[in-house]
Amino acid sequence: MPPIRRALLLAAPAILVLGGCSSGLPDPDHADVAYATLSPAQTLDLYLPDGTGPFPLVINIHGGGFRMGDKDMLDAPIAEALLARGIAVASIDYRLSDEAKFPAAIEDAKAAVRYLRANAGRYRLDPERFLVFGQSAGGNLASLVGTTGNAAVFDNHALGNPGVSSKVNAVIDWFGPSDFLQMDPQAREQGCPPEHGAADSPESAYLGAPIASVPEKVRAASPMTYIDREDPPFLLQKGSEDCLVPVGQSKLLKQALATAGVPVALDLLEGAGHGDMGLSTPIFLSQSNVERVVAFAERHLKQAP
Repeated sequence: MPPIRRALLLAAPAILVLGGCSSGLPDPDHADVAYATLSPAQTLDLYLPDGTGPFPLVINIHGGGFRMGDKDMLDAPIAEALLARGIAVASIDYRLSDEAKFPAAIEDAKAAVRYLRANAGRYRLDPERFLVFGQSAGGNLASLVGTTGNAAVFDNHALGNPGVSSKVNAVIDWFGPSDFLQMDPQAREQGCPPEHGAADSPESAYLGAPIASVPEKVRAASPMTYIDREDPPFLLQKGSEDCLVPVGQSKLLKQALATAGVPVALDLLEGAGHGDMGLSTPIFLSQSNVERVVAFAERHLKQAP
């Protein structure tokens, strides 16, 4: 088992990401690129497909409960399939909760989008074709990037490239939380142990206080707060047996997007938990699901803006 993934499995009692690592990929074409200069965490790796470009781009945001993980948590089967279809892949680091509290992580994610768009010519990217893809905590951040593209929020100009858009063409959210305060009630309804309201939970650590004591921050950290009908299409994927982030979290987001008229699909993957954790046969990273994810990305990135 790769060391990063093993550390996550052993250390995180709540929101995990069950992405793999990038060990199956070649070295990035551009490694440890600083997209901002406030923190050493603000770096990304960029993988380019064969060809001259300009390439559409998928930006990967890792999970780990907002408090662990790094940009090496890039699922090789997904990345390889994207590259084979002429789609570039960036995987980003961001400030974790032991370094900086909310909204640092989402400010970093949006800063990375702005940096890549501002430097698209340098990296042979198409600035009009960006998709963001996150897993678990990264799914929350990816969905926030998607729903705040039309909102003047979380664009911290001190992180660089002010005035450059952080909009994206589409969002893929793998098992991300959407409303921290509803997680424990949903867990109980699902027959799972509640784990998110404690003062030392990943969500409380991320917000800097027990979540019940800061409802305004919970609302600000929810992608549902910012939804409008101009938001990009979403693909939500969720394991039917997920106890770490209850199934209801994806259903809430799907309902809110659909009510606003945003194109959205929710795939409940039968038998999967929080990603492929503990499964001998992959479900999220099965050939059929990799094809589903990559086809969604290709459809929304290769059509004319």
